Parts: sequence; C-alpha cells; structure tokens
Amino acid sequence: MAEKKLNLLADFPAITTEEWMAKINADLKGADFEKKLVWKTNEGFNVMPFYRLEDVAELKTTTSAPGEFPYVRGTKTDNDWYVRQDIDATCAKTANAKALDVLNKGINSLGFILNKKELSAEYIATLLNGICPECVELNFRVCIRCAAQLATLLADYFKAQGADLAKVEGSINCDPINRMLLKGKELNQAEVAEIAVATVKAAAALPKFRVIGVNSLSLNNAGAYCSQELGYALAWGAEYMTMLTEGGLTADEAGKAIKFNMGVGGNYFMEIAKFRAARMLWAMIVKAYAPACDCAAKMRVHAETSTFNKTIYDAHVNLLRTQTEAMSATIAGVDSLTVNGFHVTYKESDDFSERIARNQQLLLKEESHFDKVTDPSAGSYYIENLTNSIAEQAWKLFLEIQNEGGFFAAVEAGKVQEAMKATSAKRLKDVSARKEVLLGTNQFPNFSEMAAEKITKEACTCANCGCETPRGLATLPTVRAAQEFEDLRLATERSAKRPKAFMLTIGNLAMRLARAQFSCNFFACAGYEVIDNLGFETVEAGVEAAQKAGADIIVLCSSDDEYAEYAPAAFKAIDGKQIFVVAGAPACMEDLKAAGIENFIHVRVNVLDTLKSFNAQLLK
Repeated sequence: MAEKKLNLLADFPAITTEEWMAKINADLKGADFEKKLVWKTNEGFNVMPFYRLEDVAELKTTTSAPGEFPYVRGTKTDNDWYVRQDIDATCAKTANAKALDVLNKGINSLGFILNKKELSAEYIATLLNGICPECVELNFRVCIRCAAQLATLLADYFKAQGADLAKVEGSINCDPINRMLLKGKELNQAEVAEIAVATVKAAAALPKFRVIGVNSLSLNNAGAYCSQELGYALAWGAEYMTMLTEGGLTADEAGKAIKFNMGVGGNYFMEIAKFRAARMLWAMIVKAYAPACDCAAKMRVHAETSTFNKTIYDAHVNLLRTQTEAMSATIAGVDSLTVNGFHVTYKESDDFSERIARNQQLLLKEESHFDKVTDPSAGSYYIENLTNSIAEQAWKLFLEIQNEGGFFAAVEAGKVQEAMKATSAKRLKDVSARKEVLLGTNQFPNFSEMAAEKITKEACTCANCGCETPRGLATLPTVRAAQEFEDLRLATERSAKRPKAFMLTIGNLAMRLARAQFSCNFFACAGYEVIDNLGFETVEAGVEAAQKAGADIIVLCSSDDEYAEYAPAAFKAIDGKQIFVVAGAPACMEDLKAAGIENFIHVRVNVLDTLKSFNAQLLK
C-alpha cells in the first residue's frame, strides 16, 4: 500500500470550457461577460478571466528550453543575475572608494557614469584600482564621441593588469539615438553609424563587452506601455544591427555588441511577459541577418526600475513598487538589474536608500531563491498567453516602423516622440481620473504629510555626457504619472493658508461614513486639511460647527435619498460663505443644480481637474 500512488483528481470528472462558461454566465445573471470580466488592456489586446490547457496547446513558446533558441525561456540555463549599482564617477578616486565599499555589500555589477573631460589612462586606472575585472561586471556610460576611446583605454588597462580578456564582462552604453530622444540633438545617420562601428571595432579585444546600447528605459520612464517599449526597442536594435553590418562587421559581431537597457514598471505579469517576448523576438530578428552561430541572437538585457510611477508623497510606497518590479524582472530572467532608491524623485541617493535598494535584490536571491529556478513562469497558461499577445503587438509596431524607413527615420521625423507624448498624456489622464491608481497620490494619500522641504533635486533630462547640445528635434516627455497631483499639493503647501474641508455628516449611518471617507481622501489629494465627523442631528448644527472650525469647504455626506432634503437646507444655511460640495451623484442632482448647487464629487469626476478648480478659488 505504501508504494501505491494516489491520483486525487481521478474521482472528479473533467470540466470543459463550455461548462465553465455556462456557470460563469449563470452567476453573471444576464450581465455581459465581455464587459464584466474581460480586461481590455492598453497594450491593444484583451485578457480573459481564466485560461486552460487548450489555450496554450498551439503556442510554440511552451516547447522551448532554457538556453536554447529562440531563448524565450532565457539565454542561460540558470536564473542568476548581476546585482548592479550605478556610481557617479565625476571624481575617479571618490567613485573607486564607493565601488570597493559596495562590492563588499553584495554588489557584483558596477555602473560608472564617467566624466569625459577627465577621460585618460590615469583616470581609468584610478577608477578601477583594486577591482578584479574578471570577478565583477563593469559597465560604463560616457559621451558617445568618447566611447571608442574608452573601449581602447579599458582594453589596454585590463591587459596591463594581466586579466583574461575573454572573462572580462561588461558594457559601454554607446547609444547616439537615445541622445537624440533625450536631448533633441540632431545627428546624421551616417555619423551615428560611424560612431557605432568605431566603438565596436575598438572593443574587439573584449569579446564579452557589449558596447552599443538600446536604452528603451527612456521610453519606459516616459510612460510607454509594455508592448510599445518592446516594439520600439526591437526596431532600435535592428537599426544598429543594420548600421553595424553595413559598416563591415559580421552579423555575429554586431549581435554580440548590442545590449538592451530596459525599464521595468509596475504591471507585474505584463513585465514578466515583456522580457520573455523580447528575447524571442530579438532572436528572430538577429537570425534574419544570418549569423554563423545562434549565440549571436542571445539578447543581453539589463533592467532598471522605472521612474514614471514613482512619487514624492508617501515615498516609502516606492519600496513596494520597486520590489514588485524587481520580482518581475528577475522572474523573467534578466541578466542584470538596477533597483533605484525609493526617494529618486526628490533626492539624490544616500547610504540608506542605496542599502535598501541593494537588499531588495539580495533578499530575492538569498532568502526567496529567485536565482535557483530558471523561468519559473513557464507553462503558466496566463503568462504564456500574455507573452504571445505582447509579442504580437510589439511585432506589429516593429513592422510598422520598419515599413516607414526604420527607427532612426522615425526618431528624426519625431514620430516616436509624438507617439510617446500621446501615451504619456493618456496615462496622465487616467491617473487624474483614477483609472490608474497611484497609492498615496490619487488614492489614500497621507493626510498630514508635507513634502516641499524634502525636495532637494530637480528633474534632469540630460544624458550625463556634458556636451552642449541645442535642441533641434522633439524630445521624449519627462513628466511622471504623479507629477500633476504633486504640483497641486505642493501649491497648497506653499500657499499662505492651508484650505480646510469639513465633512458635514448626517442621516444614514453607513452612507454618511462611506462618503465622508471618500471625500476625505478626495480633498487630501490636494493637501487640504480634512475634518471628519461622526454625524450631526441637524444641517444647521453641522454648518455652525464647520464655520467655527474655519472651514473653506463644507462637504455634505449623506445618502442619495436624503440629499433632496438636506442639500438645499445646507446650501441655504451656508449662504455662500463657504464652498458647498455634495458627496455623490444622487438622482435629484439636476434639481439641486437648478437650485444653485454646483459642486458634486463622485467616482466619475476627474479628481485632478476638480481639485484644480478648488485651488483656483482658494489659493489666492
């Protein structure tokens, strides 16, 4: 008996999809299945509420293995990744000291932002002093016109140190197209190709150095949707493949020279699927250039947590955001990851934020063992379908760009920038209407938080190369999702008087409490002082209490049925001394408007626009 294996499912009959749908439709009681349960994504495809084995039966992604072409399940047979920290190397000696320090704290990948004016053999020697190049992934960002020089300096330095150049891993982030997108610098296509080819040739002695960057992180930080970032990234990479091969390099040399630096946002499962789809599609693109070895089609991906969804107010929520983003990236099998500090939006990194950011990755490795299982999401009906759907949408965008002349032409014509501005505007609109929720910003804000004094840095859009680059092209949008709400709240903080919103709660207990909570959260999004109450016996008593408290806004919180009585009475008692607001959209709303009541707040109003109108009246 001990050897007998039990099949616990054997006693249960198989359930067909049709039977599931029949049960779901019965429970919906006539409601439309598509409207109620199907998620219509911004990516351009729908997500079903459930998936079954039959939904993955025809997908090719389920038949591949880790480390095998087309690499949907990863380019390697393990899931280890480099834990990276970026360091400002304006002063080589200071940067070296910091690098040696963090290497003893769990970091095994360094990213140096170099000072082009100091670039020399001595500068590199000082910067890398005491760092074993065979033990640490070394990454560098410098002015694009200095990239080839840097590659030569690094090769010479590693040779002088006696390092095995075949074991030295790292990258130089040479990406002229990104400079065009971020700084609006007009560059000639032939000039870009010349820079790219020269950089790859200069790095020939470093076979594991990827020296051409595809920085779709810039698109992610501008608000790009997953399929949008991926589609543009593929076209971006293909542009460099064409430039390099037409410049005399082989497909193998070109493919092994390109590194993708991608963003990772808060859409957890979408981001996992994005990276899986990215490897598959990039492998297909490189394969079209006929490399001698499939290994040239392996996508090298560095991921960095996005800044688009990070906030100034309630900034510790950013820790939750970066943690889920780190989980998405590592589950998806990225090669390296940078987790930005939680106060990246308003303050330069410090020892505390850097330690927390490092530990977020180290905990995933050492305690959660994310590095022990390759592609753990493989076989998930949901994620396999997401991978396929995102791949289809990204491929459509890729083909569209290719048919219009390629990525460089699209950037030169401003089409990419225009598309990203439209996406950013759409997401900002969704945030303003709470269709996209940012905890602590447009929903459940910290009522008492003041943030103006903690802001010590302004947003920077430069590419950190130090070049004087007058703008000739359109640039990517730089606004964050929370920024308009933050500007609103900062205006409140900096005003002479902080407005007070008083909750006049009366009538039905459940409804008045629910609407008071909604209204408190609503006005706290603008930084107003909110005054809640348990309830009043009469409207007049509530108005009197509000006026004694020095209220600027009086919000009537009751039930729809009671508003026909209470709202006119409150409006009359206030007599224009304060702004009067009704919490809800009662059936009698048109009658109340006819009586002179103008302000109603409910789930269908645009929160941002409504609060702006109140600010215009109160912050004078």
